[in-house]
Amino acid sequence: MNGVLVIDKPQGMTSFDIVRQVRRMCKVRRVGHAGTLDPLATGVLPVAVGWSTRLVEYMMAGDKSYQATMKLGASTDTQDSEGQILEEKDWQHVDRAALNDAIRHFVGDIEQLPPMYSALKKDGKPLYQLARQGIEVERKLRPVHIDSLVIDDFAPPLVTFTVHCTKGTYVRTLCHDIGQKLNCGAHMTALRRLSCGSFDTSVSHSLEDLQKLVEQGKPLPFLTPAEVLADWPALTVAGAVLGRLQDGVAPAMADLDVSGLVAGDRVCFLAEDALVAVARFAPGGHGKRPGDFEIIKVFPLVVDGV
Repeated sequence: MNGVLVIDKPQGMTSFDIVRQVRRMCKVRRVGHAGTLDPLATGVLPVAVGWSTRLVEYMMAGDKSYQATMKLGASTDTQDSEGQILEEKDWQHVDRAALNDAIRHFVGDIEQLPPMYSALKKDGKPLYQLARQGIEVERKLRPVHIDSLVIDDFAPPLVTFTVHCTKGTYVRTLCHDIGQKLNCGAHMTALRRLSCGSFDTSVSHSLEDLQKLVEQGKPLPFLTPAEVLADWPALTVAGAVLGRLQDGVAPAMADLDVSGLVAGDRVCFLAEDALVAVARFAPGGHGKRPGDFEIIKVFPLVVDGV
């Protein structure tokens, strides 16, 4: 069994809880998720099964979009509603104009200080474990990019917004920082991931629906590895070129139509619509290897899908 299930994660479950559920459904040990969602959050969580777990790093690399709700007037130690209140302030001075002025500072290239309650590690230990012991360590600011931040509902002290951002953005930190900018404090009370890379809610499925399919003996709605990387340039290989590729030997430009590619582009190699390798276009090989591609990963040829 091999492919990717896009799951609509319910509130109250960890991302690893979802992995355990999928392992039971598929009776496969090799399962991994792309992009952790906190228990408070819901929404799009891609889960790879079988050798598709080797694609997780590419699935995680894409931009994300979220709808979040924050509550003005209080900051918490976790920056969300599951934490302890650290400070409360009046929020009544915040009107729509003040909010609009504040959020413009959080669009574009910004820096965030990762929260202590996060899975980032210090000397091999997750920060959240240190935070639970009352230990706070120095963290470095991290650059992220906010493509857009749109207010969906302004009903103070609650504000709901949709944000499109790069990988690694902490939306609860965004809420906290907006609250600091408004001089009233804020924390996140709800979060729903609308998209993760090329996956969105239109292709997501609830755990309940997936379990029903299992009980009925019906196939699960897997996306194939080729579909997972559908936004990458794709090159079709066959015959001797395919055989050499499966042995890790990169094709030459003369064997393929490379029009439109530029050096450094990542590409998929397909055989009968099945993903057989991912590579980086490197014309000339710099005299170090044969062919005009740098092979990154080679996969088993499974023409019949999952």
